[in-house]
Formats: sequence, C-alpha cells, structure tokens
Amino acid sequence: MKIVLFTHPTFLGHKSMPRFAQMIIGGMKQKGHELTVWSPKAFFFKLSFKKPVLEKWFGYLDQYVVFPIAVKIKLLNCSKETLFVFSDNALGPWVPLVKKRYHVMHCHDFLAQQSAFGLLQENKTSVTGKYYQKFIFWGYCKARNFISISKKTQIDLHLLLNKKPTISRVVYNGMNQDFEPANDSTAIREKLSSKHNIDLSKGYILHVGGNAFYKNKLGVLEIYDQWAKDFDIKLPLILAGEPPTEEMIDFKERSLVSKSIHFINNIDDLQLQQFYQGASVMLFPSLYEGFGWPIVEAMASGSLVITTNEDPMKEVAADAGFYIPKKPADSGKLSGWKMITAKELERVIQLSPEERKDAVSKSILRSKEFSAQGFVNSIEAIYQEILQEK
Repeated sequence: MKIVLFTHPTFLGHKSMPRFAQMIIGGMKQKGHELTVWSPKAFFFKLSFKKPVLEKWFGYLDQYVVFPIAVKIKLLNCSKETLFVFSDNALGPWVPLVKKRYHVMHCHDFLAQQSAFGLLQENKTSVTGKYYQKFIFWGYCKARNFISISKKTQIDLHLLLNKKPTISRVVYNGMNQDFEPANDSTAIREKLSSKHNIDLSKGYILHVGGNAFYKNKLGVLEIYDQWAKDFDIKLPLILAGEPPTEEMIDFKERSLVSKSIHFINNIDDLQLQQFYQGASVMLFPSLYEGFGWPIVEAMASGSLVITTNEDPMKEVAADAGFYIPKKPADSGKLSGWKMITAKELERVIQLSPEERKDAVSKSILRSKEFSAQGFVNSIEAIYQEILQEK
C-alpha cells in the first residue's frame, strides 16, 4: 500500500498523538508498506515570539491556510491508489482536501465537540472555541471511513455524524511503550523514595493524568481526603502529570493530610513505569475518556486499578478493574460519592496477599489484549478493505 499519514504539527508539542502516529508509521513500514507523513510546518508560528496568543493564531495560519495549499500541490503527484490516513479526528478540516480519494480517519474522543455543542455540562467552551470545534466537525463529517479507539468513541461518533459511515470499525489502542511488572517492587519503591525524598516504602496511591476537566484530578484529592477522614491511612498520594492548578494546591493546603499529598511533574518514561510498578493501587476516577491509556499501562505494570464505572473505562479494564461511581455534577450528592469511593479504596488496599496476587494476575492478563502488533494487524486489514471500495 501507498499511505499518506496526516499528523499534528510538531510545533504544537503534543505527546500522546505523536506516539499514536509513530505506532502507525512503524507498524506499516515494518509490514513493507510505503508511508509518507504530511504535517504543517512552522512558518508564521516562528514569528510569534513565543507569545501564547500569537502562537495559537499564527499556528492556525500554518495549519489551515499554508498547509492546505501545500497539500493541493502534493496531490498532483499522488497515485490514485494512495490511502490518506488521518491520525486524529481533530484533523478534520483537512478531510475535504481528499474526500474524493481513498481515506480513513482515526477517532480518539469527541469531548471537545461535545463540550462545544453543550452536551457536557461540566465543561464550558468559549465563543471562539465553539467556532473552532464546529470547523473541525464540519471537516470530519466529510469523511466516509472511520476507526475508533473504543466502542464508546464509536458511539459518540455515530451520534454526531449527519450520515451513516461507509466503514466504521473499533480497534483498541496498542501499547506503544514497554510496561511490565517489577521483579522487586520493594527495590522500585526504595529508588523512588530516594529520588523524590518521600517515604514510599510501604506503597502509595497513584494517579496519572493531566489537568483536563474530564480527568477529575480534584476528585482524586477528594477521595483521598475522605479516605483519610474515614480510615487510618498509612499510604501517601502521588499525582504524576502536569503541575497542579491553584484550585488543587488550595485543596491540598486545606487537607488534614496535606503532607501526604505529592504532585510529581516532568517525569520521563522510565520514572512513569517505576511509579506504576511500585503503586499499591492506581486511582483513575475520570468523568470521560476516549480510551484511558493509564488504565492499561498500570495493569501491564502489575498495579491494581480503581476507575469509574462507565465506558470506556469499564470497556478497557473489564473484569480486571475495581469500580466506583462517576462523580456527580450535583454538589448535594458529592458527600455520599466521596464516602462510597473512599470505602472502595480501603477495600482494595486491604485485599489479602492471595486476593491481591489474583487481582494482579488478572490485570496483567487483561493488558495483553492491547498489543501494538494486534493494533497494527487490525488497522492494516481495514486499510486494505477501504482500498477495495468502488
């Protein structure tokens, strides 16, 4: 196959999307297919003098004015048998450029569109943000073929589309890094304790994620704080990811167990794996997800996972996960939610050695369902099916 892969421009500084694209690039090339990457270059962006507002708007010029012109020129030399692959549904505005050719769009989540269209009350979108998401929506609605990373994402896609897709498949993400259980979790905890000057020798509660509203990072703090009030806690809380917001810092400072709450930022892939390997449990109470990478990464590393009793979290963790209700939007129900979730956290922490061993085995076994090779094999078959379209 001849494949052209559209990706986000590198100047945006994304992390997860480049990894996803690299999995497609490496997998397709390994199978002997000819693949070329098309992505916007930084022309106007370089003139923004590192000012965020200018970077945003100059970046739009590079993506939606300069790049489409470059694509139209490149298309003149492209074989009619070329398959155009969009690595993310957020690249929708470029779809009309190749809508009459063989194409497919990978879909991750539609949270931004749902927020902009007023479907997610927890997140409000600015006026300009709404227009931008409508622009993206206008673009991907022109596509015919889609591959979603979960059944939940596929359902959301079908609810948003104004027509039935020609092809719509679900292919779960594959592990794009090497995560595995530690041979000696005690040694891992000792290393982390020494590096971060925190006593993690008895274990710890871990959360991995950014500050986006749907990650429910404040909810992690609320669960831990309630656990401290209701039970005799002995384990610290580690929140690995982006630096905390002012609201999170304020919550920590007001907590009775403030000294046991630790925000760890700017960790590399090796440290992330070590944090997974040493964790007593990974707490992941997301409101929404497209897939939920940390769930699989934690399970593959031998950690137990407590997550929300909603798809796609349930879809991914299956019978290997431990579940809590979704955080209610109604503040009047928040107290009951915190008590229920704190109780479940305590139950998982207090599993007997035999129960824990069985649960860890389940987690590791479940994580093997998400292999990079399985992902590549599945999308290759769909790509070939699309090229058979008449």
